[in-house]
Amino acid sequence: MTEVAGVSELLLSRIRDVPDYPKPGVMFKDITPLLADPAAFAALTDTLAALSTRHGATKIVGLEARGFILGAPVALRAGLGFIPVRKAGKLPGATLRQSYDLEYGSAEIEVHAEDLAAGDRVMVIDDVLATGGTAGASLDLIRRSGAEVAGVAVLMELGFLGGRRKLEQALDGAPLEALITV
Repeated sequence: MTEVAGVSELLLSRIRDVPDYPKPGVMFKDITPLLADPAAFAALTDTLAALSTRHGATKIVGLEARGFILGAPVALRAGLGFIPVRKAGKLPGATLRQSYDLEYGSAEIEVHAEDLAAGDRVMVIDDVLATGGTAGASLDLIRRSGAEVAGVAVLMELGFLGGRRKLEQALDGAPLEALITV
């Protein structure tokens, strides 16, 4: 068994299935037990930090909100800066904003305009890759800032939703790493 496979097994063992949440027929993957286990949380942080370093990242972007929880300790462990990407209207000062489509409607995310610049290589960190909308919008924001995309790393990919396929063009050859695929 590879080291990543061993970490993936540990992480998966700490993710709780919650049936019928937030609506009937949905099996919610709750990561709070993983966060509450210091050994599992440290293994997750170490693995994501190693991926970020391996892909040459100079900064970490965390996507609101659980991407903040995962991304900040990854940045610290890897010795990199942490940049939050927030829902529109939550950051003061000059921002870059990107809209993206949802199943029913649209949403917007933003980043401080001065936080990313040419020469930065940015790894996007989040808890789950579902449909790929937020991740794709974050890649657009990163490139609009003049920075490069080092990759995307997520704890869990919900493969049945097709987010990886939808992100292919936006990734433009950058890696997408999922520690667990369900």
